[in-house]
Amino acid sequence: MKTITIGQIVRACGFSVLAGEGALDREADRVFCCDLLSFVMGRAPADCAWVTVMGNVNAIAVAVLADAACIVLAENAALDEEARSRADGQGVPVLGSPQPIFDTGLLI
Repeated sequence: MKTITIGQIVRACGFSVLAGEGALDREADRVFCCDLLSFVMGRAPADCAWVTVMGNVNAIAVAVLADAACIVLAENAALDEEARSRADGQGVPVLGSPQPIFDTGLLI
């Protein structure tokens, strides 16, 4: 399976980095699109680039639990301050995309 670093995703797709700048060297090997946190906890594969519109502290916790490589907030979804702080502390890169969820996944 081919992998790509989160930093490469940022550069290739033109995404913004909203949090977790220190972990952009982590690699992702697939994309997972979902907004239902309980579904993500049970089904997101480790090392995925998780595309969602959920920009709260619970999403950061789920990303850590699922061992997602990063979170990509689609549709210009906001990352709240508590979530930003938690993402930075946990080393979870959070990226921003203006595109819809499906289109964001395709870009990656």
